[in-house]
Amino acid sequence: MSVNHSVRGSKRMSTRSVLQRHGTAVLVLLLLAALSISIALADDPDPPDRVARLSFTKGAVSLEPAGVQDWTDAAVNRPLTTGDQLWSDQDSRAELDFGSAVVRLGSMTGLSFLNLDDRTVQLNVTAGTAIVHVRDLGENQAFEIDTPNVALTVQSPGDYRVEVNDAGNGTVIKVSDGDAQVSATGQTVPMHAQQAYTFTGTDQVNVDPGTVGTPDVLDEWSLDRDHHQEEAQEDSDQYVPPDMAGADDLSDYGTWQSTPDNGDVWTPTSVAADWSPYQYGQWVWVAPWGWTWVDNAPWGFAPFHYGRWAYIGSRWSWVPGPRRVHSVYAPALVAWVGGPGGGPTVAGGVAGVAWLPLGPREVFVPGYHVSGAYLQRVNTSNTFVSTGYITNVYENRVSNITYVNRNRPGAVVAVSQSVFTSAQPVHGHNIRVQEAQLAQLGLRGTPPALVPARQSVLGPQPDIHVRRPPAAFANRPIVARLSPPPAPVAFERQQQAIRANGGVPLARSQIAALQPAAPNTHVRVVRAGPIRPVQSDTPPPSISERERLLHSTAFPSAPQNTQYDRPSASPSNATPAGQQAGDARAVPEAHPIPEAHPIPQARPLPQAHPTEVPRPPEQQRAPEFRAPPPPPPRPGDESRPQARPIEQPRAAPQQRPSQPPQRADDHRGRPSPDPPRINRR
Repeated sequence: MSVNHSVRGSKRMSTRSVLQRHGTAVLVLLLLAALSISIALADDPDPPDRVARLSFTKGAVSLEPAGVQDWTDAAVNRPLTTGDQLWSDQDSRAELDFGSAVVRLGSMTGLSFLNLDDRTVQLNVTAGTAIVHVRDLGENQAFEIDTPNVALTVQSPGDYRVEVNDAGNGTVIKVSDGDAQVSATGQTVPMHAQQAYTFTGTDQVNVDPGTVGTPDVLDEWSLDRDHHQEEAQEDSDQYVPPDMAGADDLSDYGTWQSTPDNGDVWTPTSVAADWSPYQYGQWVWVAPWGWTWVDNAPWGFAPFHYGRWAYIGSRWSWVPGPRRVHSVYAPALVAWVGGPGGGPTVAGGVAGVAWLPLGPREVFVPGYHVSGAYLQRVNTSNTFVSTGYITNVYENRVSNITYVNRNRPGAVVAVSQSVFTSAQPVHGHNIRVQEAQLAQLGLRGTPPALVPARQSVLGPQPDIHVRRPPAAFANRPIVARLSPPPAPVAFERQQQAIRANGGVPLARSQIAALQPAAPNTHVRVVRAGPIRPVQSDTPPPSISERERLLHSTAFPSAPQNTQYDRPSASPSNATPAGQQAGDARAVPEAHPIPEAHPIPQARPLPQAHPTEVPRPPEQQRAPEFRAPPPPPPRPGDESRPQARPIEQPRAAPQQRPSQPPQRADDHRGRPSPDPPRINRR
């Protein structure tokens, strides 16, 4: 014993002496290790706070998820992000809700997401017609629409229409309201309200002025949607942040009421008798978040990606988070039976997956890589909970959490792992979890560590009848002002990396390591050029002429004909200046492209230039704009009054209450954010 003690003592003395002699070096190594960890966290960005919601489809609308070289039917409420592509086929339409903006697609229209993060929306219209309604454009926010020959940079809230012809060499841009800039290499054309230009050519781009003209059936449908959503937003803005995607649908499918325990809550009015949250829909895999819930209900987006659920009386009600806090998207706000270690065993000994909705003031624990700041943000924006309690739950300092919805009717939902990972409908495949097994496994915040299959992204069965865009549209060049991220990583490579990662979603830095180092060869990033307004040979129409044109077409509430959503084969779709527009519902006649004249090489106007983006290596020859020369002064122009743009008529919004409900510290009558009931060790 004495020998052992002496040996241990000598070891302690040796360690102490080493620390004394090399203490400075050890301290430096520790500081370097801490610095490397901080750099790694800084270089590993969080997932975006927002996605785009597919909020409406009509006809045949298809989706090619990022990294999957195949198409599937696009489901309403599917979250869309960088790398996803949409196709709206013949006589079809689609709508995308970004919260602060809405994009609507006409017939035979292709759209891809070049980039979607917290600061940038960068879309590519490959063909067809897209109408963009920007509600809010915050400081340092970028909204860009790219086409095969020009890039449109939105500079203010407003309404914009982009048409790309089938040949891919012509783009018509119409600005009903707002300000924008259109760029190709070397020059930039400003656009303002009630202006329309046609841009033709690829290596050499010509620009011809036109007029916005009367609304066609696609415009009428878009305006009708705008009017309805504005009225709905008047109601929802009293309860949720204005940038929350999907909140506009709540007033049509439920009612708001004030409760003593949870403040203002929303209750769906038309649901099945056995309805409960996260039961009528399916699970899909969406990188970088991983397992994501897609609900079947037309209103089923906001209540499943924001806020919490509570069982009040005999009904389920949705409890939103703070109204004056920027909303942060989550893939699904649930707790899991068993957690990453495995779920329950269902009938026949088959492995299963089970979950339940989180209640108010309960912590959402992401199953994907996040920073501490994101963890706080995604929770405090969706419920009232203290930051200290969030950290304690995330770091497993709190055990045996009693989830408030555990014993509520229909709260716990379970399916087999095969149903879960193949994106099959949950309802009809759900099975009951025995109480003994539920008590044994317990509830955890993180989802099961399951490797996704190809069906997890595309759906259970490939459909040979899914409409796909023409092959000619697939590899068209893209002209862009902002340099987008590299092309998405093939799903098969991601799948291998996820399997090696133990079934845990890859961090964004891990995904970036799999991406090719070379830039996307289809994207040609252009530099900002001198701002040169385009002069028209014909003066703009007078106020009376515009009023007559705008009011000449009635606005039906639900137009059915969509065959004239598409631009004609000729790229000159804007109504030529000075020509009276006819009935928008009549078949438009094809007009030859007016002869383009070169823009005079005048000195640039003393205006601020947009930030220049470096040209990627081995660029193609820069296109140049060509436009008509300034017209000579006409007799009487000096005394002619300048016509002001007239906004298109909009339905009058409903009058809001003179005084919104009183809120103390924006808690809407909620109690103080006490944590859930817990049993501490």
